[in-house]
Amino acid sequence: QVQLVESGGGLVQAGGSLRLSCTASGRIVSNGPMGWFRQAPGKQREWVARIGSGGNPNYADSVKGRFTISRDNGKNTVYLQMNSLKPEDTAVYYCNTFPLAFYSWGQGTQVTVSS
Repeated sequence: QVQLVESGGGLVQAGGSLRLSCTASGRIVSNGPMGWFRQAPGKQREWVARIGSGGNPNYADSVKGRFTISRDNGKNTVYLQMNSLKPEDTAVYYCNTFPLAFYSWGQGTQVTVSS
């Protein structure tokens, strides 16, 4: 079993920044592509950013230029640096393998951006 633990969320004003972390523990299959996802109230979970095993990133258009994904394979941790936050970024943020969520979802970390 692999556990995903997300942290770093909080309440921030529009224009502010947060850095999220996601650490995997347990029987990790590989250091393959990982992604950050988010789910706003009443909406489906959506992809935000992904990073390959070699570190090459891709972003959803809604966050491109504002968010940066990175990873530390030695620590089994994926990060999401979020700058210039907007109220529409408010959601619970999760990480998992990409594109298919191979592991059970963690509890996520709440990000709330006030206007």
